[in-house]
Amino acid sequence: MNHPTSDALRVEGTGHAQQGGDADLPAPVLLPEPETEPRAGDIAPPEDVPLILPPDAILDVEAVAARINAALEGISDPRAKRAAAVAVLAEARQAALARIETAFAERPRAARGLVATLSWLMDRTVEQVFDIARTRLHSRASPTSGEKLSVVAVGGYGRTEMAPQSDVDLLFLTPWKMTAWAESVIESALYMLWDLKLKVGHASRTVADCLQLARKDITIRTALLEHRHICGDRPLTEELGERLRDEVFRGTEADFIEAKLAERSERHRKQGGQRYMLEPNVKEGKGGLRDLQTLYWIAKYIHRVDRAAELVGLGVFTAAEYEGFRDAETFLWAVRCHLHYLSRRPLDQLTFDMQVDVAERMGYADQGGRRAVEIFMQEYFRHA
Repeated sequence: MNHPTSDALRVEGTGHAQQGGDADLPAPVLLPEPETEPRAGDIAPPEDVPLILPPDAILDVEAVAARINAALEGISDPRAKRAAAVAVLAEARQAALARIETAFAERPRAARGLVATLSWLMDRTVEQVFDIARTRLHSRASPTSGEKLSVVAVGGYGRTEMAPQSDVDLLFLTPWKMTAWAESVIESALYMLWDLKLKVGHASRTVADCLQLARKDITIRTALLEHRHICGDRPLTEELGERLRDEVFRGTEADFIEAKLAERSERHRKQGGQRYMLEPNVKEGKGGLRDLQTLYWIAKYIHRVDRAAELVGLGVFTAAEYEGFRDAETFLWAVRCHLHYLSRRPLDQLTFDMQVDVAERMGYADQGGRRAVEIFMQEYFRHA
């Protein structure tokens, strides 16, 4: 079976926007957030975003690993092993995804928790798949120093931000030239991810490859800007981060800003050039998630921050501006995630029929002679 590959790693865009202060607009209908929420400890998202459910309520990682080991017992054929492992993982993932969707339906504004939770589940999936490929399908008693292999999330997945229908963008990182063993591990891991019906964008590169391509291609550079270690050899991932900062990012800030602003202008042109479109694109439209992410990319590139909140202390944002940034991000992510759940596909266009359904899911009601969908769209444009 042939599967698509991605040479230039795709970038899943998100971000933040300013909130207006129009007096005639109704106050947003926000569901209360609990004061304390479950966190995933050492594997929590970068901004300490609380998961929408406790980790154990999402997926019992140890139990799934035990079920996989039991399923592989006595199987020698590699393809049969792979199929048995995928069957266990697929069942566990479907149950976890159903629990996550139910939790979001109960808290339809908790978008930050949702996208972090979907990323957390994907991390656990990739870890299991990589472990099976490395230890059960292609075990190596004494791997050489050249056979180090790291699995790295990039783009939106690297930010621990995944919508229900997001692609999974992965970088398989090696220290030097790719070995036959590493190629076999990567191939088996990818086949398992594809068999799980995941949309995977991937690249296999050395650290030197990443640096060379990042210098030449702004899309790859942006994806690597938010890389995140998932599993495998952590020092190798750390080396990539250090060398990107020292050898690619430093001294090229002006070029990066110019390139990202040019991208933004072209994207706005393609989307109609207006903020108040009748059927706006939540991700790519003017004032949408990609604009917010572009702002954060530029700030991160210049100031080397890991969290948008750090920009307040640096004087880039006032506290009020950061709150508007964060509120808009949360709102727009909620809209996008509801679109994905309603359509069961990566739909980012807020069409007329979807506007009604999303407004209902987010808890809007008719008020003061105005329809719920009108109130919802007014709030959307205020954030945009």
